[in-house]
Amino acid sequence: MSIERRALGSEGLEVSAQGLGCMGMSEFYGATDEAESIATIHRALDLGLTFFDTADVYGIGANERLVGKAIAGRRNEVELATKFGNERKPDGTWKGVNGKPKYVLAACDASLQRLGVEVIDLYYQHRVDKKVPIEETVGAMASLVEAGKVRYLGLSEAGPDTIRRAHAVHPITALQTEYSLWTRDAEAEILPTVRELGIGFVAYSPLGRGFLTGRYRSAAALAEGDRRHVMPRFQEANLDRNLRLADEVRSFADEKGGTPAQLALAWLHSRGDDVVPIPGTKRRRFLEENIGALEVELTDDELRRLDEAFPPGAAAGDRYPDMSTVNR
Repeated sequence: MSIERRALGSEGLEVSAQGLGCMGMSEFYGATDEAESIATIHRALDLGLTFFDTADVYGIGANERLVGKAIAGRRNEVELATKFGNERKPDGTWKGVNGKPKYVLAACDASLQRLGVEVIDLYYQHRVDKKVPIEETVGAMASLVEAGKVRYLGLSEAGPDTIRRAHAVHPITALQTEYSLWTRDAEAEILPTVRELGIGFVAYSPLGRGFLTGRYRSAAALAEGDRRHVMPRFQEANLDRNLRLADEVRSFADEKGGTPAQLALAWLHSRGDDVVPIPGTKRRRFLEENIGALEVELTDDELRRLDEAFPPGAAAGDRYPDMSTVNR
């Protein structure tokens, strides 16, 4: 199949209509397998999926090194996105959010070195630092564009006012936020804001961290150390209600002759050409399944039924154990 290309934002960046989130290849979601992860990235490129998402915090730099290794020799085929701002110590413990200009410049140089590239296509502030005016952080990010180290700028989990203030300093190409059938918070204010400003929208965790695929029916299905053990929506108190939502996805998918993952991603593709989901996987078979979503077409009646079955706020539990740094 031929994967459609889409303009992400209005500044000139073009990406594959679906991307690949690489975080789980290095940390958070159970055992990792570098060889299979690299093979997954190579398979993505062979199929025409070219938009890869990583961050300096994933695996404390290990994920950037993995992605860099995988794309070596094929850099010109890739739209490469990474992020800064979530600081951790070498032992993995959390330091906090850092948006200080000096740190922005140092973080970018470190990412470039780990990735083994000369320029980052899309550089996000991973979380907004409430102690540093966004104008100062984006000013530093803009200097990276001027220096030729970064092509386009992005924000992750920023609120409408922050997006506007940032965009006034330097054009923001993309806003990345969680968005899926069970997380529709962005529809109220975030999507209208970025559309008004000509900013693209990148949807992370489009499969509800795998929950919407139906593969996780209990905490016992998660590997030891899997980050989802502490996610409220995977907790026992919320599980019954959220399992009903996953079962609804399975029922719709069975009707369509596809998989739950394909249905959930097809719904996101229906949200507009400015929405680019980046489902994460570390295995080729799930990558290929997810790409199949691009061939699923939903009728107006099916979209209406999905909206009724998954209204905003349908899921039980917060997205994160601590929501204090989200949507600032």
